Amino acid sequence: MLAAADGLFADAGAPDTVPMDAIAAAAGVGKGTLFRAFGSRDGLLDALWAHKLTALREAVEEGEAPLGPGAPSRERVVAFLDALLTFKLDNRHLIRAREVASAGVRQSEHYKWMHGLLRNLIEDAAPGATADDTVYAAHVLLAALHIDLIEELLAAGRSPRAIRRAQAALARAVMDDARRR
Repeated sequence: MLAAADGLFADAGAPDTVPMDAIAAAAGVGKGTLFRAFGSRDGLLDALWAHKLTALREAVEEGEAPLGPGAPSRERVVAFLDALLTFKLDNRHLIRAREVASAGVRQSEHYKWMHGLLRNLIEDAAPGATADDTVYAAHVLLAALHIDLIEELLAAGRSPRAIRRAQAALARAVMDDARRR
């Protein structure tokens, strides 16, 4: 079911043009089976996102530096945002379906995990920053990687490499600002 959904979202011009009926048909199951398995369209998208995000989560939780736990927090923030940007570029169809087609993306477990990770790393990298500052900084850094913005930058001729450099500079500036407060 996840593979069928992934293929349909990848082939669609707009994520909202892929109905649950089409996903069920492509998976060879009834629509009721799809809803029993995932609860809703957002549930299906979250399950697909979780499946694809597994490698990134493992690298963050158990991997090597600079992404894994052995690296300094400041380096991990930059490495995590770079890995997340790469993930989003590689999975645009899925990210577009989840970020654009759904108003509640910040309520998803994936966003909460990413935000919590960044908040903790920023807190460690910017001693003395207030909890409010680290919460806000994590939201700002994740907002800078919203798929609408990424696609707008790509359409304007920015290369993925240029976006990655700008994201790293932004992350460092946000951490420096949080440290000064």
